[in-house]
Amino acid sequence: MTPDALKSAYTQASTCANLMRLPMRSKVWRGGSGEFAGAGTGSSMDFQDHRNYVPGDDPRHINWQAYARTGQYTMKLYREEVRPVIDLICDVSPSMFLDEAKSARTAELLAFFTQSSLRAGAALTIHLVSGAAHQLVPNEAVATHQWFTVAEKLQKEDPAGALNLSSVPLRQSSFRVLLSDLLFPGDPAAVLHLLGARQGTPLLFVPFLESEANPDWQGNYEFVDAERATRHPHRIEPRVLKNYLKAYKRHFSLWKQTSQRLQILMSRVPANLDLEKALHSEAIPIQALEIMG
Repeated sequence: MTPDALKSAYTQASTCANLMRLPMRSKVWRGGSGEFAGAGTGSSMDFQDHRNYVPGDDPRHINWQAYARTGQYTMKLYREEVRPVIDLICDVSPSMFLDEAKSARTAELLAFFTQSSLRAGAALTIHLVSGAAHQLVPNEAVATHQWFTVAEKLQKEDPAGALNLSSVPLRQSSFRVLLSDLLFPGDPAAVLHLLGARQGTPLLFVPFLESEANPDWQGNYEFVDAERATRHPHRIEPRVLKNYLKAYKRHFSLWKQTSQRLQILMSRVPANLDLEKALHSEAIPIQALEIMG
């Protein structure tokens, strides 16, 4: 991608980050101080419950009105406020950059989730993965577009391997946002179980091209293997196209069915629409994203 294309993608993502975000208010958090409701008690203004006073408690939290009525010291408990914990995992294998439109969508999604997470005060980590190759990048690498240089390096390390998250250090109870076209072989359950381990909450966002989902091939073509950068001539007859469409549909049906069985939200994101419309097409209706209030 060119610097201008990366800059444009970041700008588009910034606009969407003003309008929508991850469904963070639907999750109970544990962690450091922030604006979202937590699982413990603390000093926020959200009243939760009472309990009896014990020596050593902070007297500022004594319910003096209750003491006036009952003569018993009781403590006001408040819901602690915590920072959301988000692990953002971006598949940067070559197929994610198959053409200009898909490259832009990949960059837009990465920038959108980065900006949205940081604006929410989240404890964000960003992982770039190509096959089994993995690298953690600082949050500012997205704004400066340095992430793309790292992506190109990772593609050379493992350009054709299936996505392997076993070496990615995912944090306890985090949102695990996976950006991937899922165009690799293997059992979806293996990836999804890793994403859901240690009380994680996985969310899948899947950029795709209409030309991948519904190609109009007919006649002689030279196909390029995006992962290996090799070329293969083929003649596409109706039977071949039918088999391709059947295999493509079966592949994504398996991902969808496995995600539903494991209660994981999976949203496909078309690359032929602008980013806001693309996210409204599926992510908003299934509540993989929420509209900003």
